[in-house]
Amino acid sequence: MLRRFKSKAPEKDKNAAANATEVIGGMVQQQHSVVEPVVARPPIPKARPDSCIGSGMSIVGKIECTGPAQIFGRIEGELRASQLLIGNGAQVEGSVIAQDVTVCGRVKGTVRGVHVKLQNGGAMEGDIFHRSLSIEENAQFEGSSRRVENPTDLSSSVDAKGPEKKDNPAPAPLSSNDTDLQRVERWFAQSCSQMASLT
Repeated sequence: MLRRFKSKAPEKDKNAAANATEVIGGMVQQQHSVVEPVVARPPIPKARPDSCIGSGMSIVGKIECTGPAQIFGRIEGELRASQLLIGNGAQVEGSVIAQDVTVCGRVKGTVRGVHVKLQNGGAMEGDIFHRSLSIEENAQFEGSSRRVENPTDLSSSVDAKGPEKKDNPAPAPLSSNDTDLQRVERWFAQSCSQMASLT
């Protein structure tokens, strides 16, 4: 009796395995029949890399980038980008216009940016039009800065020299009959009154 039990057990296991395979196979077939055909999707666009001007490059002219840009070389002219990094060792001479401007190199000219950062080692000589400006401890800045609402819009910001007033007459010409001291005093007084009216 023990022999029969032993001999029948493998047959039951075989039958159970076959039944399980049939059941699983049927479920797999049912799943495949329910699945809808795959619709081809357009490829996911990769993030655009930053435009980069390398340290060995020197460009004279106007540069416009629709996306972010990194500058490590030398540029003379106008530079526009959405985000701009002027890297360590870079030299820019001219006007810079971007939403975010980070200066680690050297800039001589005008910077117009919503957020402007002068980082350690960066040097700026000229005018900065900004909504927010941060200057780190070891950065150098020589020039003027002015907070404006739309710094990247050239028509909305006022020139750093201020609005020109045409109402102020030029200093009166010096008369040859006056002594040197009288002419200098008159010229100095007129110049001081003009300076006072500008501020």
